[in-house]
Amino acid sequence: MDRRLTPANGRVAHSALRGSVAAEHYTDGIWRRVVTPLAEVLLSPDGDRDRQLLMGARVLVLEDAAGHAFAQCERDGHCGYIPAASLGEDAEATHWVSAPAAHLYPAQNIKKRQLATLSLGARLTIVADHGRFLETDTGAFIIARHTRSLNDPASDPVTVAEAFLGTPYLWGGNSRDGIDCAGLTQAAHLACGIPCRSDSDLQEESFGRPIGADDPLRRGDLIFWKGHVAMMVDGETMIHANGHYMAVTYERYDAAITRILVQGGGPVTARKRL
Repeated sequence: MDRRLTPANGRVAHSALRGSVAAEHYTDGIWRRVVTPLAEVLLSPDGDRDRQLLMGARVLVLEDAAGHAFAQCERDGHCGYIPAASLGEDAEATHWVSAPAAHLYPAQNIKKRQLATLSLGARLTIVADHGRFLETDTGAFIIARHTRSLNDPASDPVTVAEAFLGTPYLWGGNSRDGIDCAGLTQAAHLACGIPCRSDSDLQEESFGRPIGADDPLRRGDLIFWKGHVAMMVDGETMIHANGHYMAVTYERYDAAITRILVQGGGPVTARKRL
């Protein structure tokens, strides 16, 4: 079983895996949410970044140990270790950050020093509408026009992806501070209410239907290489977070195919359409 999607680490496993996965302890887990602007999802408590979570993301915690929680992310089923300090009590989100980035303030005053900077896709629980500002359940304030109700998703993944243009490339990144190819694809689709896995190989396996090699490409189509994914802006241009330019950029589809092949990234492995 794929360790990324299997809520088990040898010591503990989800109750649903009893009889199929060996563990010292089985549990139903406890739901918590991310309360910091960004939370690292690590391969191990002292390991490298695997992915990132934004404020408001829900996780099912199976184990607390050594200052980290072993948990499964609600958004995509991804499992890993999250610093315990990034997690707090569960709460139902009502809004999401729809601007590329937004600030939380301690009062209804943009001249106050911000409490935090949030990335597109972060989730908040709003308890009061003050017109220009919305108040969160933690007593912080955010500009209302930087948010949308969870019942009001974006309509075009490509437009969402374009909000990340210029964002620096970051392996395992999921935010406006830094993002990778799979993170960009996931952020774009989740903002539109479309389920999306965490890594490009998982996205290739689960996304849409194949496009024939001779079929014209169109906006929103996904192009996959081994370890990489891009999204078509139109029939000739794609947008992707890439290590070549170390940023989210536009690139001509035909030029990217040649460049990636020459650099040893191999040929296109799939073309998918929702």
